Amino acid sequence: MTAQFDPITALDRVTASVLMRLTPEHAEIQQAQRRSKEPLEAHPGPFAMEPDFVVVTGKRLRYARGGTEGKPIVLLLSPLPQSILCFDQIWPFMVDRFELVALDLPGFGRSEGGAEVMTAEAQSEILDAFVRQMDLSDFHLVGPDVGTPVALHYAIHREHRARSLLVGDGPCVTPSVNGSIIDRAVNSRFWRTLFRFGGAGSFVEGANRLAYVNYTPSRDEVADYVASYRGRIGAVMEWFRAYPQIIASIEPHLAKIDLPVQIFWGELDQLLLVKTAHSLHERLKRSRLEIFENCGHFSYQDKPEDFAAMIADWVETGYTQA
Repeated sequence: MTAQFDPITALDRVTASVLMRLTPEHAEIQQAQRRSKEPLEAHPGPFAMEPDFVVVTGKRLRYARGGTEGKPIVLLLSPLPQSILCFDQIWPFMVDRFELVALDLPGFGRSEGGAEVMTAEAQSEILDAFVRQMDLSDFHLVGPDVGTPVALHYAIHREHRARSLLVGDGPCVTPSVNGSIIDRAVNSRFWRTLFRFGGAGSFVEGANRLAYVNYTPSRDEVADYVASYRGRIGAVMEWFRAYPQIIASIEPHLAKIDLPVQIFWGELDQLLLVKTAHSLHERLKRSRLEIFENCGHFSYQDKPEDFAAMIADWVETGYTQA
């Protein structure tokens, strides 16, 4: 796949620029970007991942499989406003060591779903059905961003098949220490309406400007993200409207989670501030915390080798010691 045209239009850029002027955290990220000694660009050539589709509970879900059969299974959940293709940077580091599965969560990425799936309960129910249909078990579940509450809800409320969790940069506790842009989406119907009218292009462009310190996504990557959310921002806003209820469905039960949990966070995350990582760490019985220095919200791309190394260390030995 090669995007012949820039998926971000001039209007998208103008809209994102206005939004960044109203977002005080953007100045800090810009300073960090200028200081970055590790600028990264997407690797050239086609995607390493090979997505496919499967129908689960009546919804067409996009997923990818790869790696080495018989090795430990790592299941990765897509973040917002991205898709499973965001894991293409870490995929090559792991194919020889693990069996890999990545899932666009329902309503996110290229998977079907609208407002009806924008709760942790609905997401974890479909996740549970997916792993059973794909006959996955004893897997290590990686859930960044929106995947964090889904992974936690799955471990708490389902007869799960996970061996461990790796979660981070996502909502999970109160008070949720959010950046201003998240607070607007959560607390203001007016702002949710503005995001909806702004559309997918400005939504993705705004996230790219605010969530990366080191990495620059490829045009093909951005094209997939924009296509994933075209005409769907209204449904995505329902996730933010339900934000307090999503946290309420998991927070009271965190201390009961008996699975080992690897928490990760970008030190310079301006969407969900790093203080949240420490709060989650304090509330779990068996957890380890890793903060990626000089790294934004999209830590798996801002420091892909370090992120892949964290997964490898955790899956091969770390989770048994937590």
